[in-house]
Amino acid sequence: VVLLPGVATALTDLREAGFALVVVTNQSGIARGLYSEDEYRTVAKRLDDLLAESGSPVDATMYCPHHPDFGPACECRKPGTGMYQRAASELGLDLADSYYVGDKVLDVTPSLEWGGVGVLVRTGYDVDESAQLPADTAVVDDLMEAARFILSRD
Repeated sequence: VVLLPGVATALTDLREAGFALVVVTNQSGIARGLYSEDEYRTVAKRLDDLLAESGSPVDATMYCPHHPDFGPACECRKPGTGMYQRAASELGLDLADSYYVGDKVLDVTPSLEWGGVGVLVRTGYDVDESAQLPADTAVVDDLMEAARFILSRD
C-alpha cells in the first residue's frame, strides 16, 4: 500500500480546516471470495497507519463486504445509503453539508440525495461518465485539486 503523491498533504489540509475524513468503500471481493475480510482489514489498517503517520488520520472507515450477485441484498453497498448514514450517526455529520469525493461516479452520486457536493477525481475509472452528473459536480485531476476546491468553498 502506497499513498499517491499529494494525498497526505490534501487530507492534512482538509483536517486542519476542520473536516472529518471518512472512507466509504465497497469491497465486493470479499463476497466474491477474492480475498477474506481479514485480508481486507490488513490492507485497510496499513492505509490507516500511513495516513496517521502523515498527519492525516481518517476518522472512520466504512466498508461493505457484499455483492448483489454473491449473497443477500444490503443497504450498505454504494450507491445505497447505509454506510453514509452510519458515518453520520457515529460522527455527528450533516450529510447535506458534506463533500462526496471519489474516483467513480458511484462515489459522488450520494451528493444528489442529500444535497452535499460531489467531487469526481479523474484518477479513477468513470471520468468519461462525468456527463451523467449535475453541472455543479466538480471534476478534478487529483485529490490535491479536490482539497483546493473544497477549501475554496468554505
